[in-house]
Amino acid sequence: MREGWQIRQLGDVCSLLNRGISPAYMDKGGVCVLNQKCIRNHEVSYEPARRHDDAAKKVAEARFIQLGDVLVNSTGTGTLGRVAQVRSEPVEATTVDSHVTIVRPKPGLFHLEFFGYMLVVIEEAIKEAGEGCGGQTELARSVLAERFTVSYPESLVEQQRIVSLLDEAFAGLATAKANAEQSLQNARALFESHLQSVFSQRGEGWSETTIGELVADGILVKPFDGNHGEIHPKKADYTESGVPFIMARDLQNGLTNTEQCIYIPRGLADSLRVGFAMDGDVLLSHKGTIGRSAIVSTGDDYIMLTPQVAGYRVKDSSQLFNRFIRYYFMSPGFQREIVAAAADGSTRAYIGITKQFALRFVLPPLPEQKRIAARLDDLNLETQRLTRLYERKLAALEVLKKSLLHQAFNGEL
Repeated sequence: MREGWQIRQLGDVCSLLNRGISPAYMDKGGVCVLNQKCIRNHEVSYEPARRHDDAAKKVAEARFIQLGDVLVNSTGTGTLGRVAQVRSEPVEATTVDSHVTIVRPKPGLFHLEFFGYMLVVIEEAIKEAGEGCGGQTELARSVLAERFTVSYPESLVEQQRIVSLLDEAFAGLATAKANAEQSLQNARALFESHLQSVFSQRGEGWSETTIGELVADGILVKPFDGNHGEIHPKKADYTESGVPFIMARDLQNGLTNTEQCIYIPRGLADSLRVGFAMDGDVLLSHKGTIGRSAIVSTGDDYIMLTPQVAGYRVKDSSQLFNRFIRYYFMSPGFQREIVAAAADGSTRAYIGITKQFALRFVLPPLPEQKRIAARLDDLNLETQRLTRLYERKLAALEVLKKSLLHQAFNGEL
């Protein structure tokens, strides 16, 4: 650490370190209340904010956020530890709810933006502290005040210099990140656009039918619904190995991911009468998460399907090609149709077999099915390659951001 730098406990450099209020919510008027959803990517968003009836419960003056305050999410798995600084004056009287902690620096001790960066540096440690408290997802005020140390130069001029360097560097990183994210969206949009054009610009010999009519002609649908006397696996039956028990979440990138799926004992699986799927079957999620699809390719004798997933099996390969089915299930037109069919007003989306049978299916001759599938295979591989490239670039930008912060707060900039 360079000369002129201090290392202090966080609580020692703050004039306020306290949770917000327990709001009396109202639709209009009152006081603006920020919540955990408002704190993301080190920025404060007022869009998810709600309103508090200050006539029912007054807000202490200290709990109105001020320019320079850092807000810390202090409860919840996945949200605990996020930090964001108030970098512009609130446009109205604004507080935070009891799931967020206001961390306010002592006057005159910091260049305000430096204080914000200083808490970003310890953000990961804050997250770990929440996860490490006996499985609890609460971050006590005392933990935040006493467990974390911060380092800073005493000179406000030096703090401002560091802020200027970080602001400039992070603005460049933000532009690079936005460009990479846009490129990632463009790659995926290109594939979806091609899918749309393939199935909307039909050529000679194409016919329109329904999935129900195709079932009679050779596609077998085999959902596992736990009815008709079948033995339904319970959580107590789950094991670390055995027969994969596939849920919607296990349909990833067109394949069945069995690395993190649930397993059930083979003896139990053998006793079940339905729900079997084998290599080559096309799967479609139709409950909860609607519209994911994949082709079974696991090397297992068979897998089992939960009620979330239906399986389609090609019986006559001279008429129907499984990869064509899967790409049709991916097409924007089919996705819109299945989502609309599932939108019945229930809290958990579901499309039963009867509705699935009624869904449209467009069908060209077999040679055309194979040609389309081969072309989409190539485009899909290129899309996945670009996706991995841009995801690596985004990850590298995050690493660079953390490296710059590390250097700044070790006096190396």
